[in-house]
Amino acid sequence: MKDDPITALGDIRAVVVAARKGGAEREQLLDALAALRAVRDELSAWEPELISAARSNGTSWAALAPALGVASRQAAERRYLRLQPSDTGEATGEARVDAQRDKRAGDRAVAQWARHNAGSLRKLAGQVSALEGLPAAAQDSADRVGDALGTDNPADLLAPLAASHPHLVEHHRGLADQLTGIAEHTDRLRRDAATQRRAQR
Repeated sequence: MKDDPITALGDIRAVVVAARKGGAEREQLLDALAALRAVRDELSAWEPELISAARSNGTSWAALAPALGVASRQAAERRYLRLQPSDTGEATGEARVDAQRDKRAGDRAVAQWARHNAGSLRKLAGQVSALEGLPAAAQDSADRVGDALGTDNPADLLAPLAASHPHLVEHHRGLADQLTGIAEHTDRLRRDAATQRRAQR
């Protein structure tokens, strides 16, 4: 069988036609089954890739639903998440759906907390970005914190602040301890949000 899926499908169909007439040999049937599995695997990898491309081009989940053969935007997104390979260790599509929804619930909780504590976050970020005499890598990290200060969303400060932590531990322990406290608190917010979401299902 050929590597190209289109050509392989033609070869597989020829074997199917021969089998219907009782003229397919054992090796042909086995080759066709192996080729069919390979084609199925490749086609299944195309679907999430095409969905991602459509979403990047601004296609809504509601518009994708009919193309995917499902009835709602929620079902379309669910199908996509089930097809996506996991990068966090979930073994099944259903587990990936749950993990993604847990993450979104956690992101919402953290964003809300950041909005309520915007003043404190901006003050801390200002202190980090104003540090002087830092080594090059630490200065780059502090500069990214400063850049984040220019955004309207206080949650945008969290990632660069967390990234600056290792550079502050040795010589700026007080700031590092504050960042540790924020990281621990936001981790707890994420866990609590996921637990609450699952309890409401």
